[in-house]
Amino acid sequence: MLNITGRPLTDEERAIYEWQMWVPGVGEAGQELLKGASVLISRAGGLGGVVAYELAAAGVGRIVLAHGGNVNHSDLNRQLLMTYDSLDTPRVESAKKRLNELNPFIEVVAVPEHVNEENAEDLVGQVDIVIDCAPLFTERFLMNRESVRQNKPLIECAMYDLEAQITTFIPGQTPCLACLHPENPPAWKRKFPVFGAVSGTVGCLAAMEAIKLITNIGTTLAGTLLLMDLRDMEFRRVSISRNPECPVCSSSVS
Repeated sequence: MLNITGRPLTDEERAIYEWQMWVPGVGEAGQELLKGASVLISRAGGLGGVVAYELAAAGVGRIVLAHGGNVNHSDLNRQLLMTYDSLDTPRVESAKKRLNELNPFIEVVAVPEHVNEENAEDLVGQVDIVIDCAPLFTERFLMNRESVRQNKPLIECAMYDLEAQITTFIPGQTPCLACLHPENPPAWKRKFPVFGAVSGTVGCLAAMEAIKLITNIGTTLAGTLLLMDLRDMEFRRVSISRNPECPVCSSSVS
C-alpha cells in the first residue's frame, strides 16, 4: 500500500468528482488520496497522453510529464493532448495546457526532455507512482532501475500495430522490467504502426491501475502480464516470475 497523505477537497472538487466517489471503496477518503498523489508519466504521446488525461480527470493532484521535442503532423493521429494549432511547439506545453483546461485544480509539471541518465533519479524521486509510456527501452530501463531503487510502483505498458500489453511492477513483491526483458529487444523500433484507439485502450487501463494503487481498490496486474490483440479482440493473462539473479531487483525482493 502506498504511503500517500490525502488532501481535503473543496466543495467544487466534491461536485466534480461526485460520480466516481460513489464507486464502492472510494468515497471522499479515496478522492482525497487521489488529490494527494503524484504520478510521473514518461512521454505524453498517444499512450502517455491518454494516461495523463484520465488521471487529470480523476483528480490526481500532481502529474509530472517528461517529453522532449515539438509537435509534428505525424503525432496527431493518436496524441490527443496535441492539437493542430500546437504544431512546432513543445509537446509538454501543449499537454500541460490541455490538462489544465480539463482540470485547473491539479498541478501539471512539464519537463521538456525525455527521461535520461541525468534526470531519472530526480524525476522518479518526485512522485508516488511511475507510468512507463516511453517508446525506447533506454528510458524504460532507467525508470525501472530507479523505481526499484526508490521503492516506487512502475506501471509498464506498450502497444504495436493492433496489439498492446500492460503489467504493474511493485518492488519487493513482483518481478521488474529487467526480469521480463534482460536486454533491449532487438526488434524494438522508435516508429511503428499504430492506431490511436489502440494506445488509448491500454492508456485507460494504465490510468485505472494507478487509480487502484492510490485508492487501494480492486486487484492490480502485479505479477501478471495482460496481453491484448485488438484485431481479434483476444485477451490473455500471463503470470510472470522474477529472475532470482536479476541485477536490478534480486536484492530488493522480500
